[in-house]
Amino acid sequence: MKTRNPNHVKGIVYALISQVLFGFSFLAVKISVAQVSPWTLLSWRFLFAFAGMSLCALLGIFKINFRGKRLWPLLLLSFIQPVIYYAAEAFGIKLTTAAESSTMIACVPIATLLLSGPILKERPRRQQWLSMFVSTLGVIVVTTAKGASASLNVIGYLFLLLALFADSFFVLLSHWTADFSSTEKTYAMAAFGAFFFTCYALIEHTHNGTVNEFLALPFRDTDFLLSCLYLSVTCSIVAFLMCNRSIALLGACGFAPFIPLTTAVSVTAGVLILNEPISLPQGVGILMVLCGVFTANRVPKNAMPIPRIKRRPR
Repeated sequence: MKTRNPNHVKGIVYALISQVLFGFSFLAVKISVAQVSPWTLLSWRFLFAFAGMSLCALLGIFKINFRGKRLWPLLLLSFIQPVIYYAAEAFGIKLTTAAESSTMIACVPIATLLLSGPILKERPRRQQWLSMFVSTLGVIVVTTAKGASASLNVIGYLFLLLALFADSFFVLLSHWTADFSSTEKTYAMAAFGAFFFTCYALIEHTHNGTVNEFLALPFRDTDFLLSCLYLSVTCSIVAFLMCNRSIALLGACGFAPFIPLTTAVSVTAGVLILNEPISLPQGVGILMVLCGVFTANRVPKNAMPIPRIKRRPR
């Protein structure tokens, strides 16, 4: 009887946890963005995440050590995700329709598989390609079920394309930067997000003359504070830790099929928690995503081992 590799099982569990947590994050974003700008939310989200991880490091809960390691791959990873991805996604969503932005971002797993060969020398299996197309098509069905329209905004399309490749390169770089632990990667990402998004938010609020309101916001608005705590602790720390760990265990090709699961979880959460309506096409799309995720990670008997990036001697 064939048994699964324990690391493969762990990688699947970590991937499932990360995408479920990211899926529920849309509820927190809906509550917060209705009151403040995206940059204000991103600033406080990553400030809380950075402060939380710094405290854990000081208490010895997390072990972080950057000594003797090449820092530029980690800096590149942290700049691409979250800075480039969230900024490009925000502008892309603003300039295009919801259906266009969702459809474009849904293609992240396919872009990841396409790039994994030339960059990581990791060849996707035929089973992964097939399941990926099924999952991506399912996401497109879910996001366009309420009606599709075209903005024909070229600049918006370029921003969405940038977000697409940023998310794809994040998966690849997370696998490539094997010198760093998942905790170190997540800590660097939180630091970059806190710095860049807070700078942008301060510029925005200085222009509007609302700096004092920005600084006091989480301390006077309980709903905003709870949303930020969920996004920072649950998503920016726990989910990204799970995500980085899963990529290390499954490889880029093994992790990519789980990405569409975020959309399926967010739609399901909206139905169960916010009592949002769901149509038959959306239900079919969610089933397609689940089928794609399930079939992508069934390990065949002749499966090749996941290529590991060798750590440099210290």
